[in-house]
Amino acid sequence: MSETRRFESLWNDLHPVGRDGGSGGYRRFAWTREDATLREWFVGECAALGLDVTEDRAGNQWAWWGNPDDAPGEGVVTGSHLDSVPDGGAFDGPLGVVSSLLAVKALQEKGFAPRKPIGVVNFVDEEGARFGVACAGSRIITGALDADRARSLTDADGVTMAEAWQRAGRDPGTLGRDDETLARVGTFVELHVEQGRALIDLDDAPVAIGTDIWPHGRFRADLPGRADHAGTTALGNRDDALLKAAQFIEATRGAAASRDRSGEGGDRVVATVGKLDVVPGGINAIASHVTAWVDARGSREEDVRAVVGELEERARALGGSWRAESWTPTTPFDAGLVERLDATLSGVPLLGTGAGHDAGILANHGVPTAMLFVRNPTGTSHSPEEFAETDDCVRGVEALVRVLEDLAG
Repeated sequence: MSETRRFESLWNDLHPVGRDGGSGGYRRFAWTREDATLREWFVGECAALGLDVTEDRAGNQWAWWGNPDDAPGEGVVTGSHLDSVPDGGAFDGPLGVVSSLLAVKALQEKGFAPRKPIGVVNFVDEEGARFGVACAGSRIITGALDADRARSLTDADGVTMAEAWQRAGRDPGTLGRDDETLARVGTFVELHVEQGRALIDLDDAPVAIGTDIWPHGRFRADLPGRADHAGTTALGNRDDALLKAAQFIEATRGAAASRDRSGEGGDRVVATVGKLDVVPGGINAIASHVTAWVDARGSREEDVRAVVGELEERARALGGSWRAESWTPTTPFDAGLVERLDATLSGVPLLGTGAGHDAGILANHGVPTAMLFVRNPTGTSHSPEEFAETDDCVRGVEALVRVLEDLAG
């Protein structure tokens, strides 16, 4: 079977799981029925390759070719995640998992005998779409997300992560930092679809090497009001939390725009209110409370911190409160590993990224980490329009094969 047909076959297995018939996007959220289906698929594909699958204390799945406990700290790991944002695209995360499995298959078929164990990981809850904290699986096992706080995180229906674990037949008491699992990992290389337009302008560059991740964080503004009747309360007598939210959203855009210099070829700053929770949420009721979640990131940490500080002041001036949900500082990938990938792949462009990844969490925990990006001709991500040509995906697999062969050979 050709590499193209092999990719298409494995890719098509995932295609229907969690897909919304209306939007064409995906809703693959942590610890749901769709997530269980994806996890079963991962176990099945790993078993077909003869890989031993284990789980860590956050539920991340690790499949090993070779025994990592026979070579502590030397495991060469690749992989990504299978969950999605609401109505997200097909490639963000799954491309890395599928490519990793295909790379292992290719190495086995060519008779490669790894001198170091090779692992494929499926990180859980990378997008944070259900419980609000991105890269929850990698944050929990590294200790970046405290176990008690993780258990208490709630989804839109008020279900805590602990309750979600129980409903999935798991013991939330086991959730927590996992140094034993991390001790097996010597290097981590995550392949991912590009979530921007850089490679579109490089016609002969279907693959790039990631050099760093911008600083980024998620924050929560809680804005109070007073519930009342929409038809009988005079405008001057209202304390409308949703009106405060509108002012806060405008302030979010303004704070980022005042520091963004990307249009002039300089540093970029972006901030977005992407989610609102309105109470009581009735069409004919004045809002008594609004929670607004903010995503802020940029190429310079001081600029992002300045925007966040301004938004905190704005939230408090509106009578509300402010809380950091997560923060990841500027994350350069391991310079030596990046150089090694550059030498192995020779001539592949180097790119920084504004998107967060589990690779960034591991890098900040001291794991030598790098990334590979596959060209996205739409330049769009977190949307059904997200895409990668099959030929480019195959080129990504080929690049990953060469990287794994070098690192584990």
